[in-house]
Amino acid sequence: MIEIVTDPFAPDAVMRVLWQSAWDSSGPPSFQPILQRSLVHVGAFEGAAMVGFVNVAWDGGQHGFILDTCVHRQWRRRGIASLMVQRAVVEARARGAQWLHVDFEPHLETFYFGCGFRHSGAGVMQL
Repeated sequence: MIEIVTDPFAPDAVMRVLWQSAWDSSGPPSFQPILQRSLVHVGAFEGAAMVGFVNVAWDGGQHGFILDTCVHRQWRRRGIASLMVQRAVVEARARGAQWLHVDFEPHLETFYFGCGFRHSGAGVMQL
């Protein structure tokens, strides 16, 4: 049974296992500074194993930004990402965000539109 948890502050070792599966990367040296600055973050757990994650960064005011939505390869296509994004939306609203932004690659458009996002023009620059 999957449990969706708000602000789990999972240890780096737990986050790293998920990151390796989802992104083929070990991630940052420590996830803790990122989690501490988040407006909210959401984890999906099967027992002690973290099988999903989504982060909402923010500008300190009205705007939140969905980042790093991911699900462990063995747990994909079960609705876990949708449940986490739904929880993140509820919590971001409750914590004062009035806008929630997300950037995504074209193949994820159906997913994010299904979560309630709509199209908007945006720009990005790699630094």
